[in-house]
Amino acid sequence: MPAGVMAMRRCLASRVAERIAVLVPLLAAPAIVAEVDVYLLDVPDYHWQYGCFGTACGNLAGFWDRTGFPGFYTGPTAGGVAPRDSWGANGGIRALWASESGIDGRPAHEPGHVDDYWVDYESTASDPYLTEHRVEHAPDCIGDFTGLSQKKWSNMNGECDGNIDAYSFNYWDKSGQRRLNYQPTGANGEPVPDLQSGLRAWTQHRGYSATVFTQLTDFNPTVAPGRGFTFEDLRQEIDAGYPVLLFLQQFTTYSRSLEGMPKANPELHGMLAYGYQITDAGQRIVRYRTSWGSGDNMFALWSPAKWESDLPLRGVIGYHPLPQITGLTLGPSTLEISWDGPVARLYNAVSRSTTQVHRYVVEMAPSPDPAGFSPVTEVLSERHAVIPREAGVDSAFFRVILVGP
Repeated sequence: MPAGVMAMRRCLASRVAERIAVLVPLLAAPAIVAEVDVYLLDVPDYHWQYGCFGTACGNLAGFWDRTGFPGFYTGPTAGGVAPRDSWGANGGIRALWASESGIDGRPAHEPGHVDDYWVDYESTASDPYLTEHRVEHAPDCIGDFTGLSQKKWSNMNGECDGNIDAYSFNYWDKSGQRRLNYQPTGANGEPVPDLQSGLRAWTQHRGYSATVFTQLTDFNPTVAPGRGFTFEDLRQEIDAGYPVLLFLQQFTTYSRSLEGMPKANPELHGMLAYGYQITDAGQRIVRYRTSWGSGDNMFALWSPAKWESDLPLRGVIGYHPLPQITGLTLGPSTLEISWDGPVARLYNAVSRSTTQVHRYVVEMAPSPDPAGFSPVTEVLSERHAVIPREAGVDSAFFRVILVGP
């Protein structure tokens, strides 16, 4: 068995033990009753492939492919709809974040992400496209845009140089302030990819747009009191229908020395939060996908204690895909308009009720000036509207606005 595979199996086995250890304090206390227990439905649970943050982003993108953005995944696996898991015949979904020649409909002669950047788990070797003296493939999967396993970057936010195989990086505002749609740059002003900027770029590649934010947690000891992402912030994101990426890392360990790379990525882990609980004792609990295909009911207390992989939660990445008009049909007296956009469903396990979170309003204006738009529909739950044509109006501008639940 290859050494890399053996190391990965040992790593996964130890992580299983750690997950059990995380759950013991919750399961061993029979008096704990969740007064609040809500979570998003249709969140995939893919098993680890070519990086935890690649897999976590796959869970995120797969969720949105299933809940309003069918253009996120259009490959042959599961009939072109991101499946709920990645076992067996669903294995090709990993091309969503790590494309590879001969996988998920990609021709065998066309290198992809794995062919260009992957050597072995935690390898510090040069990227294969360099050692094989060929041009990189055009970016197509999430990992291409987020810098996953790409060693070619240096001095990343003063923390580490490049990404070893299976690892990703994110540029934080270390004061604890929230960053919105931030684009890192290199020494010469050139764009440098990281998780936040890469998710936006990949979304644009798929024909949509998104807003992305990053923020260190409020319990991070490097953050001043009163700053940072709070449990209440997490509640607001989940209640609004948005899963949140979790970035696990020791709070003050920014790099480590590996063979041939003095400032390699430190130990990291990426997961996806999709729900929360509040107990009768006031404990605040996060529900998440582990990125190891662990199934439902994986929890951690909102605290600086270790979560998974023996690591605490350093910060979060929020991702909001935006509505995109996809169809306009002009009739004699009406205009039919359709769009892609979020249609997340939130389940309340206490009341056993399900709510479709997102609603829409279509607005019209005589010009693209934002101040000139006004509603032409009521609040809609469908992503489709038929609007009467006004007499004497030869042209107009339309936009679709997300409104609260």
